[in-house]
Amino acid sequence: MKINDEYKELAWQGLWKNNPGIVQLLGLCPLLAVTSTLTNAIGLGLATLFVLICSNTTVSAIRKWVPKEIRIPIFVLIIASFVTCVQLLMNAYTFGLYQSLGIFLPLIVTNCAIIGRAEAYASKNPIKQASFDGLMMGLGFLLILMLLGAVREILGQGTLFDGANLLLGEWASVLRVEVYTLDSQFLLAILPPGAFIVMGLFIALKNAIDDRVAAAKPKTESQEIARVRVNFDEK
Repeated sequence: MKINDEYKELAWQGLWKNNPGIVQLLGLCPLLAVTSTLTNAIGLGLATLFVLICSNTTVSAIRKWVPKEIRIPIFVLIIASFVTCVQLLMNAYTFGLYQSLGIFLPLIVTNCAIIGRAEAYASKNPIKQASFDGLMMGLGFLLILMLLGAVREILGQGTLFDGANLLLGEWASVLRVEVYTLDSQFLLAILPPGAFIVMGLFIALKNAIDDRVAAAKPKTESQEIARVRVNFDEK
């Protein structure tokens, strides 16, 4: 496979075909828990993207020196180190968002999407491809987080970018958009059951699109090879 084709395949896998959020269904715990607003979703998605790129790059760089018997603990240690860096940075510069994400920020360490990419791809491929794979998988995860957060926030609160100042600073308060006015919040959309329903709709939509694309492709007729039975008992 050519280098350009390989990068295209990695992008296609991460963003759509093998998306960690709606195809592999990995990291669902934080994905469903904190996406009640678009701001929370962006914060968690960027943190996961950063950890994915850094951990994939590091695992690929040291892959030749890590014994197979202890590779998983080493990978977890690397991921935990970068998650700690993210926690400290968010605690220092976006403290409000840090408090909003709560326990789900350190839970990135146990995100199966990150550990899975480190084991399945980064530990077996060069640094450039491994870091690009982390970028595409992280962007795919971030995209699903943003879509889920936007839909839940609009349905539940009638707003968009509520609390953007927690991520971007006080100036970002002007980004808040009131789509429509609600007398009270629609709790089903804000609470975890709403996240499960919206996620199920996203998965169904993706499957429907894939089926439609597959049906639109011209079908290649496969030639059947006739099987001949030889009976040596016949005279």
